[in-house]
Amino acid sequence: MALSARIFGNKCRALMAAAKSASTPATAKPKAPPRATGILKVQPVSPALAKFLGSTQASRSDAVKKIWEYVKAQNLQNPANKREIYCDDKLKAIFDGNDMVNFQGVAKLLSNHFPKTT
Repeated sequence: MALSARIFGNKCRALMAAAKSASTPATAKPKAPPRATGILKVQPVSPALAKFLGSTQASRSDAVKKIWEYVKAQNLQNPANKREIYCDDKLKAIFDGNDMVNFQGVAKLLSNHFPKTT
């Protein structure tokens, strides 16, 4: 402390002062939980996707997760190219009757099953 006082003089006490503790006042209002928006927003889905998911409402991210779980459980990935998915009858109903889809195209194909919001 004496060394820093000798270098800076008494002009730099703010640097050597103890940090103030962050305390919230008792009258502060609690923040509202964040609203789910975008791909996390729960929306009604088409009847075909509802049959696959087992619920009439889902978020886009939940739909992709459940499709991915189904693909892994049924071993529908192309072993030579892991980005390709072979479609069985359940997936063909969702993916417009395609026999094979690229995993990057899943979100595009799912967009038809979610209503357009205005």
